[in-house]
Amino acid sequence: MQQASELCEKEEPPSSLSEILEAEEEPPDSLRAGALYDHPLPFSTTPILPFPLYRRQSVPKDTRSRQFRKKFYPGISAKEWNDWRWQVSNRIRTVEKLRSMLELSADEERALTGDGIKLPFAVTPYYMSLVPANDPRHPIRRAVVPTVGELRKGPGEADDPLGEESQSPVHGLVHRYPDRVLLLVHDFCSTYCRYCTRSRVVGHGSVNANQIRLEQAIQYISATPSIRDVLLSGGDPLLLSDNKLEWLLARLRLIPHVEVIRIGTKIPAVLPQRVTPKLVRMLRRYHPLWMSLHFMHPDECTPETTKACAMLADAGIPLGSQTVLLKGINDEVATMKDLMHGLMKMRVRPYYLYQCDPITGSSHFRTTVARGLEIVQGLRGHTSGYAVPTYVIDAPGGGGKIPLLPETVLGRDGHDLLLRNYEQRCFRYPDSM
Repeated sequence: MQQASELCEKEEPPSSLSEILEAEEEPPDSLRAGALYDHPLPFSTTPILPFPLYRRQSVPKDTRSRQFRKKFYPGISAKEWNDWRWQVSNRIRTVEKLRSMLELSADEERALTGDGIKLPFAVTPYYMSLVPANDPRHPIRRAVVPTVGELRKGPGEADDPLGEESQSPVHGLVHRYPDRVLLLVHDFCSTYCRYCTRSRVVGHGSVNANQIRLEQAIQYISATPSIRDVLLSGGDPLLLSDNKLEWLLARLRLIPHVEVIRIGTKIPAVLPQRVTPKLVRMLRRYHPLWMSLHFMHPDECTPETTKACAMLADAGIPLGSQTVLLKGINDEVATMKDLMHGLMKMRVRPYYLYQCDPITGSSHFRTTVARGLEIVQGLRGHTSGYAVPTYVIDAPGGGGKIPLLPETVLGRDGHDLLLRNYEQRCFRYPDSM
C-alpha cells in the first residue's frame, strides 16, 4: 500500500512547479512604479467640503497567519512568507508534514495513507494557517484535507460529469456554448479543493502550459469567429509567471472577434500573495478583463484576501464570485449570508451558487437541491439583491448551466398573474395584452 507522501511526489510532474517558479525578466513598463493611473490629473485642487472627507482605512493584519508562521516556520521572515513563490514551493503535500500541524482524525488518516485518492493533496502554508489543528469538521479543513468519502462512488457520479471531454475540439479547450470557450491553461493549483470538478485532470500533468498546445487552442479560437468570450481556467491561470500570462493575454487580444477575456481563479482565497503590484499593472493592459473568483466560506475573507481583491478592483477588473454549495461547509442560510456580505465588502459581486457537480467521490459534499432553494429563499429579500447569487446546476452530460429559483409564480387569476414574495405573501400583477 503506497503512502500518501510517496503518491504526492508522483502526482505533480516536476515540470509543473518549474514552470510556475521560472525566473522572469522585468517586461517593459510605461507605468510609474506604484502608480494607479497612466496620467496625473490635469490640475490639482483642494476642495472645501461641508463634511469630513472619507478616507478608506488600512486593512488590519491577520494575526492567525502571523502566529502560524512563528509556530511552524520560525526561521522564515515576513518577506519570505509573503513571496508567492515561497508559498508555492513550500506547500504542505505529505502526511508527515500535515501530522506536524494537525491532529488527524481516523477518517483523514485512512484517506491519506490508503489507496484510491485521485486528486493530489496540496495546501499553501497561508491557507493552512486558516485551518484549526483539532477540529476535523471545520469547513476549510473539510474542503482541503482528504477523507474516505472520496473513495466512495455514489449513484450518478462520474469522473467527467459535465461531458467536457466530448466538447473539446482541441486538447484543453472546451467549446460548449456558441459564443465562448473555456481554455484550460494548465492543471496546476496551489491548493486542491477536494470537491474539484476536474479532479480527473488537475495535478496529473496531462494539461501543461507549453506554447505549442496553447498555440493550437489560440488557432482554433482565431478560426472560429463566433467566439467572442474566452475564459481562462485550469488549474489556476494566475499561477503562470507574469511573462507567460501576458504572452497568452496578448495573443488573445490580437484576435479581432475576442471581445472579453475572463480569468477563473481561487488565488485571492488560497494564495493572496500572488496578487502583486507588478501582476496588477500587467493585467490592466488587457481590458476588458473580468475575473471569476472562487470563495466557499466567510473564513476566507481575511485581511490578506481583502487586500488582494482591493488591488484587482482598483485596477478596474470586475470581480465576481462562484461558490459551490457544500454540505457541512456552507449549507446554512446564516453562513451563506455572511459569505455574501463578506464578498460585497471586498467588492466581489456574488455571481453563481453552484450545486456541487456529481464527480466521483463527492456524495459527502452534495446537498439536496431543495436545500439550495431554501438558502436562496433565505437570502432573497433578506439582503440586497447584489448579494444574492444565481443558483445553478451545471447539467450533467454537457447541458450547460441551468438556473434554479424558488417558486414565485403561483399561477393566474383571469388577467392577473399571481406572485409570491420573500415574505410568502401573494400579489397580483396585471398581465393582459
